[in-house]
Amino acid sequence: MNNKRNSYKHSKSKAFKVTIIKNGPYLVSGKLPLSKEIIGTDKEGHSVKWIKGYHYPNKKNYALCRCGQSKNKPYCDGTHIKVAFDGTETASRKKYIEQSEKIAGPDLDLTDAQEFCALARFCHNKAGDVWELTENSSNRKSKKIAIKQACDCPAGRLVVWNKKTGKPIEQKFKPSISLVEDPKAKASGPIWLKGNVSLESSDGTRYEIRNRVTLCRCGKSKNKPFCDGSHISVGFNDGNKTVNKYI
Repeated sequence: MNNKRNSYKHSKSKAFKVTIIKNGPYLVSGKLPLSKEIIGTDKEGHSVKWIKGYHYPNKKNYALCRCGQSKNKPYCDGTHIKVAFDGTETASRKKYIEQSEKIAGPDLDLTDAQEFCALARFCHNKAGDVWELTENSSNRKSKKIAIKQACDCPAGRLVVWNKKTGKPIEQKFKPSISLVEDPKAKASGPIWLKGNVSLESSDGTRYEIRNRVTLCRCGKSKNKPFCDGSHISVGFNDGNKTVNKYI
């Protein structure tokens, strides 16, 4: 019975898929929920929480703009053809763990793959930085904050690991997609894939399936298809009215 149940879950998860079209959009299949998610800050401007935003109507399949120039964002309208968008994928195909460095602490370990950084800034706040807190993880409060900071990283650059079990500590997400908004940086952020959604390259190969990754939607990342924070330097704004009330 358990085997049948596990097999069902596995086959169901494979139905959730994002396919990258060469120099074109992201094709989304499997009726993945799509919504806005806003980076909430404290009085000092530190990123401290995620705020749920607008939920888009459910669709079985849809195409998300990757060039950043669609007039119908977040959906593709074919503008990538007019502007001759170069969406060449430059990101490494190595697994996350091969790209990361390890920071060891007494109760937690932290792995950090800088190439995936989307500049959401949850790793820094008045309580300290996730690296320092990990090294001080024998302290219950430091350990708790380090776990939260790492789990709030949308790009999955940071992952904390239970020292005793050797297993990653991850927030459980249902397969879904969020469009990140960053009022503090006055920019619209990346596409956030959550819950082990399959990501297929334009050449047909699959990237490592992970609980959380962020994809570029401004068209300017140097680590395509993943976000590298370029949306902030170029001041990307997707123009949606629900965005403008936060920026």
